[in-house]
Amino acid sequence: MKDSFGREINYLRISLTDRCNLRCEYCMPEKGVKKVSHNDILTLEEMYEIIKVFVDLGINKIRFTGGEPLVRLGAVDLISKISKLEGVNEIAMTTNGTLLETYADDLKKAGLTRVNISLDTLNMEKYRRITRGGDLNKALNGIKAAREAGLTPIKINTVLIGGFNEDEIPDLVNLTMGHQMDIRFIELMPIGEAVGFAKDKFISNSRVLETVPNLISVEAEDKSSPAIYFRLPGAKGKVGIINPISCKFCPNCNRVRLTSTGKLKSCLHSNREIELRDAIRNKEDIGSIIKEAIYSKEKEHHLENDEFITRNMNQIGG
Repeated sequence: MKDSFGREINYLRISLTDRCNLRCEYCMPEKGVKKVSHNDILTLEEMYEIIKVFVDLGINKIRFTGGEPLVRLGAVDLISKISKLEGVNEIAMTTNGTLLETYADDLKKAGLTRVNISLDTLNMEKYRRITRGGDLNKALNGIKAAREAGLTPIKINTVLIGGFNEDEIPDLVNLTMGHQMDIRFIELMPIGEAVGFAKDKFISNSRVLETVPNLISVEAEDKSSPAIYFRLPGAKGKVGIINPISCKFCPNCNRVRLTSTGKLKSCLHSNREIELRDAIRNKEDIGSIIKEAIYSKEKEHHLENDEFITRNMNQIGG
């Protein structure tokens, strides 16, 4: 499928749930989110039927997000069903990693290809603070379990936060030395709950290159990836820099998103949402709705003009 700007859209990100077992400061309110009615959430069968339509239209890469996707019961079974669809080349997941020690083996057997794990600090107390109560050891054990299960290459997603973790850049980069594991630094994005937080704590990813000047530029394997990659001399893994604020990657965007409540978002940073939940329940032709939504996909975001979305990251999926 192509949009009106000629971009090939082949990547679907699906939020399994808006719930999470952590409360990261830039992602969701401290008291959690207002409980969504059970009827407002897509059933896993509805998700599967929608995914099948996307795959028939040319989607070949699928990523499950949240919230924390592994708090949704039935996630492993859904992945198993999707892995059997002809045309699906990759099924990945973005997770905080704290439940991977329990689920990594089952996820691999179900057909999950690899995982991205959110990790903003290697300091026990700072992790507890940014996640509002999380246990760093659970996340580290999750990374180990994912590696042993073969959910590789693992990518660590680190949100760079001013006054919080820029002093840990060298230690985080050094994670790439011993294992085939990439770390990707992501600029703090002003989304929903995080708009005010981001304005106070934003620092450019250029800080990474200033702090670790011996990083060597490497060519990206996936041209549609938003990351610019580097490598330490002798390292097994790579260091990625994702700059949604200081350097747009909209011209190569190849993705759309489906929220757990059945809203199709053609751009993460747009408030435009297309209703698929009611459409599938009313037995409408969702293929036509999807094709129209993708064709009219936004050219680019306008964060530089302070045009922010109102929903929190956990509600739309990262």
